[in-house]
Amino acid sequence: MINEFSRSELLLGPDSMNRLKNTTIALFGIGGVGSHCAEALARAGIGTLILVDNDRVSLTNINRQSIAYHSTVGCYKTDLMKQRIADINPNARVITFETFVLPENIDEVLPEGIDYIIDAIDTVSAKLALAQAAWQRQTPIISCMGTGNKLHAQLFEIADIYETSVCPLCRVMRKELKARGIPRLKVLYSREQPLPARIMSEENTSKRAVPGSVSFVPPVAGLLIAGEAIRDVLNIPSCGKPAL
Repeated sequence: MINEFSRSELLLGPDSMNRLKNTTIALFGIGGVGSHCAEALARAGIGTLILVDNDRVSLTNINRQSIAYHSTVGCYKTDLMKQRIADINPNARVITFETFVLPENIDEVLPEGIDYIIDAIDTVSAKLALAQAAWQRQTPIISCMGTGNKLHAQLFEIADIYETSVCPLCRVMRKELKARGIPRLKVLYSREQPLPARIMSEENTSKRAVPGSVSFVPPVAGLLIAGEAIRDVLNIPSCGKPAL
């Protein structure tokens, strides 16, 4: 019978679609990367999504986030993403947490039974908490490194963090992961040298350097991460690369 996933089933087969339906993915961060990643996961037929983000849509999100419109400014990103997913796949189960990820609450937002973790958040301490929890539980994870101040999405790569170069965030994360005894972490990073950050004043903040962004870079990162997660769940090796 024809349904919203018929085209996917032609490519992947019924057994794979059933596996995706019975998969639970926890996605942290519903921003420029995470919102597009969440939508791609929903359109792929992932059965259960746990969405974690404590932020509301702001005017400056409109240039890159799939849930950001003038009409949604001020709304919680998790609520908007849940509504969007319900319109894509009404049978999907979506659990939301409007909270900031801390080492102290990691067990609350990362319950047992998760098949895959996607980190699309900005804060180093939260990224490290997720990486450590994933390593301790032996749960597959992919972590997004910096996508701001970049113009060339074709320079994104997926690799183990200890094999990366150029990316300043990777450099910081490598040092901290090594100190915690975490020997590997799958990441999406860019080989592009980041452009200099400019000073701007955001809502309710003083002037500070914030990453610049465009409509055609963070969404690509989100789609690449979603694709990698789905291939991992289905045990499909990355093209030309050994499994991480």
